[in-house]
Formats: sequence, structure tokens, C-alpha cells
Amino acid sequence: MSTLRIEDLHVEVEGREVIKGISFEMNSGEIHALMGPNGSGKTSLSLALMGHPKYKITKGKILLNDEDITNLETDEKVKHGLFLAFQNPVEIGGVKLSTLLIAEYNRVYGSNTPIMEAFSNVKGLTKELGVSESLLNRGIFEGFSGGEKKRIEILQMAILKPKFAILDEPDSGVDVDGLKIISDMIKKLRGDLNTGFLVITHYRRILDYINADKVHVLYRGKIVASGSMELAKLIDEKGYDAVIKN
Repeated sequence: MSTLRIEDLHVEVEGREVIKGISFEMNSGEIHALMGPNGSGKTSLSLALMGHPKYKITKGKILLNDEDITNLETDEKVKHGLFLAFQNPVEIGGVKLSTLLIAEYNRVYGSNTPIMEAFSNVKGLTKELGVSESLLNRGIFEGFSGGEKKRIEILQMAILKPKFAILDEPDSGVDVDGLKIISDMIKKLRGDLNTGFLVITHYRRILDYINADKVHVLYRGKIVASGSMELAKLIDEKGYDAVIKN
């Protein structure tokens, strides 16, 4: 079993503290939800965990299986088993999506994998996620809809098979059918690979689909409440004020 532990994490952006002493722990196969009003620091936390250079960790630790990975570069954190699906992935023209996905496939299965075998397996995953094969021949995220971007990031996650995946609003811009497909893949990776998930969201619906184990509420850079799905239900019914005031 793997464990991801965050200890008293403080993060600054351009001299302004945006994360103010966050601590929590999650194990393999667990799904934790992170909720909170806009501007609470949810995306800042996800980027800091993955080593974005703009987000400076000034105090605290990120431990993966008791190994301190706080100051590792993003690529090294990926090698250790972390994955981040961005809220708004950046478009990269001039590089085919298929090139990126096959490179990620080879990273997991070895560069000696025959190209047609890798491509066939990637296409199989695109079908499972309801992604049009025509997207594979386009630039990375170039001209993709919001829902297509989300599905491609989940596709990347399925290829890379991380120990822990951070999903920043995977339900944003996704219709009901897309949400079910994404949720099914999360449950599949949880069941097959024991992947742990930190899912950032504003909405209870995806948490009902994936059966989240724990819910945290972030407000002004601090976790102000943690609990079961009952906490998400309370927020859904009465808003964040019901939690923040308590």
C-alpha cells in the first residue's frame, strides 16, 4: 500500500501566501474530494504538489511512502507516481496528440514496445473513453472542447497508471454522459491498480458517482472541515457558508 502525506504545507505565489498550513494523508485506493469557494487555493495546492515553479513551498513536506518529494522537479514527481489533470490544459500546436500519448505509453511499458502495438493500445483506451480517433492526429488540445480536454487527460492518466492522481475539476465542461465515462475510468483505476485520487470539485454529482471516501473543504488557504460524503451533501443543500461558519 502506498501513502501520500502532506505535512503543514505553506505555499507562496509572488510573495503572497496562498496555502497556509495544510495537512492530510491518503492511502492507495482512497478517493478524497477537495471542495471550497473560488479563490480558496484548490488549484494552487494541486500545482504546488506537482512542483510548478511559480508556487514556492516555504514550509512543510510532501511525503510519498515516507520519501520526501517536496522539492523534486515535476518530471521526477511523475516518475514517483504522481499525476495532475489540469483544470485548463494548455494547447500545444505542432505536436500530434498521438505522439504524446505513445511517448507516455513507452514511458510505462518501455521504449522497445513496437509502435503499432503501442498505438493499438492507445486507440483501445480512446474508444473506452468515448474519444474520437480523429483527435489523435490533431495538435495537443488544439481546438478541443472542454469535455474533450477532460477525457484526454483521463486517457493520459489511464496510460501512465499513477500511484496518486490529482484531478482539478474533472467535471467542469463535461456533459452527463462524459461525466459517467470519466467516473467509470476513475473507479476502474481504483479497482484495478489501487490508484488513490484527490478530486477537486464544486459539485456533489461526481462524488456520488465515484463514491468518495473523504471530503475536505478548503477556505482561504486552510482546510476548515473534513468528513464523509455527508459533508458534500451539506454543501450541496446549504452552500459553503454552512460549513465555513461552523
